[in-house]
Amino acid sequence: MKQSKQNMQQTSLKGARVIDLTRVVAGPFSTTILADLGADVIKAERPGVGDDSRSWGPPFVGEASSYFLGLNRNRRSIAIDLQSPEGAQIIRDLVKHADVLVESFRPGVMERLGLGYETLRQINPSLVYCAISAYGQTGPYKSRPGYDLMISAMGGLMSVTGTPGGEPVKTGVALIDVCTGLHAAIGILGALYHRQATGEGQRVDASLLGSQLAMLINVASEYLIGGSIAKPQGSAHANVAPYQAFPSKDGWVLMGSPNDKLFGVMCDALGQPQWKHDPRFVTNGDRVAHREELVALISDVTRQHPTDYWVDLLSSTGAPVAPINTMDKVFQNEQVQHLAQVEQVEHPLFGSYPVVTSALRMSATPPVKAAPAPRLGQHSREVLSEVLGWEDDQIEKLIAAGVIEFREAGEPFQGKNGS
Repeated sequence: MKQSKQNMQQTSLKGARVIDLTRVVAGPFSTTILADLGADVIKAERPGVGDDSRSWGPPFVGEASSYFLGLNRNRRSIAIDLQSPEGAQIIRDLVKHADVLVESFRPGVMERLGLGYETLRQINPSLVYCAISAYGQTGPYKSRPGYDLMISAMGGLMSVTGTPGGEPVKTGVALIDVCTGLHAAIGILGALYHRQATGEGQRVDASLLGSQLAMLINVASEYLIGGSIAKPQGSAHANVAPYQAFPSKDGWVLMGSPNDKLFGVMCDALGQPQWKHDPRFVTNGDRVAHREELVALISDVTRQHPTDYWVDLLSSTGAPVAPINTMDKVFQNEQVQHLAQVEQVEHPLFGSYPVVTSALRMSATPPVKAAPAPRLGQHSREVLSEVLGWEDDQIEKLIAAGVIEFREAGEPFQGKNGS
């Protein structure tokens, strides 16, 4: 693998170089995983505009949205006009020095730019090329525009999300994008492992629709095997009872009993040991069949005390329980703070801001410390000079021609994205 300027600590992907031609969520989520693991991720963006999510605010920090800042840490930005022959050639030149390329254009676009897999593998046979798309690279829907929300509707997730009889509801986070990013990163890591043994690169395809289908897990298998069409359950679980939110004196408390033993523990904690022997509730199957009666009984008890009372009581007995926290309470939580997954990053122009960092904890090769998301084109000069060995006058000509864009980290910006 190639050498990078990533920090000097030992990391899992130290020395790997990734060319990132993605934007918005799924692609950047995947390349952030690689960056956190120590890869040198070079993000190529459109001059003057950059990644769409740079403008998805408020809130903003300086010119960039918090949306962009949270998804694009630990990478370098180069601004290149890929529509120009010179810009496309820069990517081909960078591929000679890269281990991975990730792109999220509609199928066929990279080929029209002269940057398709078959072209790039001739330049670098060991390249791992990952294409992220909405519906996949082939098939009747391959050219349709697709976003997380559309896929969640078509792919079935929205049909099982929300309350019984209610209007269609999307998830509060773009889970399909996130899951697709995870699949892409896993595929890339698998391809790198294969390459280490054989020297051979390969193409990795990850689609939002394919990831959505994989996410359906039991909901899909219940239909495919049993013909059962799942419906929205609110906070409840179709196959487990009790396993949902219950009203408390001051809000809601989420409780669950995924097995008979834990149901008994919960009954004792609620002061209702007789429920353990009630023929309606002895097994999970019984409880699912008599869910409405059981939920009504539990609700009558939980309404008598505040949420914190139930959380403290049930957690002390080993029964599964949790409050339903808003974001402020999430990041005030003592366990969340113990995980130390929020880091302050220092930007030379805009000061410090917090980001959620990698969820991974690795004993020998921990993820790198978070670095701020780059400004658009911040590293154009650096990358072309360091990776391709270009001289200043060669770079200046392309800047003057509008093929590439460069902006110093601390240079004030008057542009489109939040300024």
